[in-house]
Amino acid sequence: MPDLALQVLLLLFLAAMLAGFIDAIAGGGGMITIPAMLLAGIPPLQVLGTNKLQSLFGSGSASWAYARHGHVDLKGQLPMVLTAALGAVGGALLATVIPVDWLKWALPFLLVGIAVYFGLKPDIGHVDRHQRMRPQVFALTFVPAIGFYDGVFGPGTGSFLMLGFVALAGFGILKATAHTKFLNFGSNVGAFAVFLVHGAVLWKVGLLMGAGQFLGAQLGSRFAMKQGARIIKPLLVTVSIALAIRLLADPQHPVRVWAASF
Repeated sequence: MPDLALQVLLLLFLAAMLAGFIDAIAGGGGMITIPAMLLAGIPPLQVLGTNKLQSLFGSGSASWAYARHGHVDLKGQLPMVLTAALGAVGGALLATVIPVDWLKWALPFLLVGIAVYFGLKPDIGHVDRHQRMRPQVFALTFVPAIGFYDGVFGPGTGSFLMLGFVALAGFGILKATAHTKFLNFGSNVGAFAVFLVHGAVLWKVGLLMGAGQFLGAQLGSRFAMKQGARIIKPLLVTVSIALAIRLLADPQHPVRVWAASF
């Protein structure tokens, strides 16, 4: 049914465009693209691999837009991006051999915690604050840990990176958003390489959605730079809570299964 296939591809393009817009500001784009591909009938493993391909376009596009306006030094942040990519390679390799149910258990509660932190923290704005962790330590510990998480599971990676940049590195929220996108690009590259080796990438779908991601990320990053903390903070809180609800809405989520046993 060629007409139906064309309609599905168009919907996936639009879903990716919306995801790119949201992801460029607050992360959480996978909350839109992964369910969209599953509803289109794409097998789960191919969904994960293809999602990493199309995410490269969104995170890369947003990174470039933020860099052009001086919010992130791409060359200076390259070592940190490499540690994120290496962490993601390890995570994706682990995801191919062991279950990750324990991550599914914890993730909704961690996301709610992030939403509470940003929602109740009144002094998060454009101005950088005191660093709680030296840049070298941050790059060699926190960054590869989140990259590893992105490779092994993924949802909420942007929120975790934002939390680290604000709470540990002392970045203002717009600067944290810009750096989050560049590190997320690195972790996407690492995980994508693993899925590519395993033949889990649908190129036609991934490239089409990548075009949508690129456009959405350009719009989202420009919107974020114009509005700053006024839009980034509430959207980050909203996306974190929405992602937690989306995860718990799955009847197969371990928490739901556990609750149903009583």
